This record gives sequence, structure tokens and C-alpha cells, in this order.
Amino acid sequence: MSNEIKLEFILQAVKSCLPPDLQFVGLHEPYFGGREWDYVKECLDTGWVSSVGKFVDKFEEKLAEFTGVDYAVAVVNGTSAIHICLILAGVEQGDEVLVPALTFVATANAVTYCGAIPHFVESEEKTLGLDPLKLADYLDEIGLVKKSGCFNKKTGRRIRAVLSMHTFGHPVDLDPLVETCRKFKLELIEDAAEALGSYYKGRHVGNWGRLSALSFNGNKIITTGGGGAILTNDSALAKLAKHLTTTAKVPHKWEFYHDMTGYNYRLPNINAALGCAQLEQIPEFLEKKRSLADRYRVAFSNAQGVKFYTEPEFAKSNYWLNVLLMEKEDYNIRDAILELTNANNFMTRPAWKLLHKLPMYESCPRMDLSVAESLESRLINLPSSVFLYK
Repeated sequence: MSNEIKLEFILQAVKSCLPPDLQFVGLHEPYFGGREWDYVKECLDTGWVSSVGKFVDKFEEKLAEFTGVDYAVAVVNGTSAIHICLILAGVEQGDEVLVPALTFVATANAVTYCGAIPHFVESEEKTLGLDPLKLADYLDEIGLVKKSGCFNKKTGRRIRAVLSMHTFGHPVDLDPLVETCRKFKLELIEDAAEALGSYYKGRHVGNWGRLSALSFNGNKIITTGGGGAILTNDSALAKLAKHLTTTAKVPHKWEFYHDMTGYNYRLPNINAALGCAQLEQIPEFLEKKRSLADRYRVAFSNAQGVKFYTEPEFAKSNYWLNVLLMEKEDYNIRDAILELTNANNFMTRPAWKLLHKLPMYESCPRMDLSVAESLESRLINLPSSVFLYK
């Protein structure tokens, strides 16, 4: 089959999955069909719009309930959530943190905020996320385990943590990753920014690392405009997370006393109000997103040169962004697909540029990244908004 025929098939397959009445189809747009107006208006009417108010508490309570963790701490965005997770995990200046090269730049940026060094590791095609088995082999080669932790034989620096991102909402294979972290005395932090509503072996992601992070940016499965959350089952860490994100201010009727270097990271009440209304609708959102993914799966079942990515067998994914993968021998038509779909007003995009290719991270340590490089060259995200399934 010629490339021209393949391209036309792909365009028609995408078109067949989407509503015909839209002039432009974005990649992932928010949907407000619940009580958003009511809750936000209540904030405006009462004046409770900043970082204190009933909706912040309610949003945290409902997030914990939905994800099955004991505690959720709402913050201003997903990056700040990761930053605080790293601090609470004991990441210090000069430490290394293992980060997938295939992730959004915020994952590595948060590491550098701590004065630490991202150490880029391989992904696997099965999950699109960090490959726990290759990581274990790599650490056998370069890691030196002492009483005080794991150290990089080549750099002499302590490797403090693994920051594992659930790519496009698809869970990493967590059980072997937990075992690797235990063997090498590494703290596991789950970057679940894209994975609200995703499950690993029947349990919501965010329950394997001692700390995890969520994002509620405008393009996420639910949104607070901008926002994020720290998840944990550790009461002491939850208390410290709330303290650190509230400028480490010691409660008092009038005095301003701060006992640590804190951060002004708390989520405003008006944003939390939006999140409460969105969270009430998440069962419907997840059902529609999985139905849209199934529609794509059927449409591309007989395609040549491409395949629609489906969740690994141990996972139930939220399908935050749907993924089309070129076959390895057809990777060279990826850009032509991007050009054709966008020219027809269907917004598609490639994966992020691998982080070790960015100027500020090109000198960071890394393992062999052959699979991540292959995925980067072959991957396309398809329109995935909740309202696209009717």
C-alpha cells in the first residue's frame, strides 16, 4: 500500500470517530456540564476566593475518596505538586533522580528546583512509561547500595528517588518497579499528572509511591483551571505537605511566624470550586473517554502502517490522550500524518521531545534510550476531549 493511500485511510479513520458538526477539533478541551457555575458563583458571592474556603477542603476530601488514598493536598499546579513530593521524599541538592526521558518537561524541571540532577531512563512500548526491568539491570550495573542509600558509581552522587510518570494516563508496571526501588533503597514518587481515573491491578494509581502528584490543568481529564494535588497514605507527610504549601506559617490569631522555608502553593478556593463540580462528573467522563478510545480502536483495526495503542493487560486506563503508533518501518510518515490531520482541522500532535535533547538537560546522565527514541519518532496523539463521544 502506498503512503498516499495509508495517509488517506488514517485521515478517514480519525474523521469517522469524531462528531461531524465541529469545524475544528482540539486535542483535549475542558467540558463544563455540571455545577461549575453554581459553585464558582458561591465563591464570588461569599468572597471566599483565595486559598481558604470550604471548597478546598471538600475537593481534597473527594479526591482522597476517589483515588483511595488517605490524604490529598491541593496545590496550584502539577509541577508544584511534584516539587513538594521531591522535597518530602528527601531529595537534596546534588542528588540524582531517575526520570523517564519520555515525559513532559515539568517532571525534570521539578527535580532541578531541588538542586538535584535528572537522570534519564528508558521507557517500554507496552506501557509507554518507565521500563522497570531495564531499570533494574541498569542499576545493577551503575548503582552501589550502601547503608545511606544508592550511589551512582560513575558520578559518585546519591541516587535518591525514581519519579515515574504514567504516560497519557496508562499506568507503569508498578509491582516490579516497587521491588526495584526496595532493592536499591530508592524512594518511589508517582507522577500521576495525567492519570486521574487510571487503575493498576484494580487499584487507583498513586497508591504505590509514598508520594504521588496529580494535575488539573485545563487540558486534563478534570480541570480546576490550573491546579494539582499531592497524594499520600502517610499522615505525617500529608501534614507537612499542607504546612509547606501554605508558606510554612504557624497558625495564630494574628502573628506571622514561619518555621521553615515554605511555598505559596495552596490551591485557591475558587479553583477548588471548579474542581468539585468536575469531580462529580468524573464517572461519566471516564466512561465517555473509554468509549471514544474503543471507537478509535475499531476504526484502526485494519489499518496498515499504524496501530492504535491500547492499555496493558494489568491496567484500566483513563485514555487521557489517545495514541496512534506508526509501525517501525513506517515512522517516516508521522509528520505527513500530522500535517494532513491538522490541515483538516483535527488537532494532533507528536510526543514531547525527549528531555535529554533539550539544551538544559543534554549533559545529564542517562541510560540507553533506544525505545524512548523510537516511541518519540512514531507517536501521535489524537483528539481526546470528553465531549467528542456522543
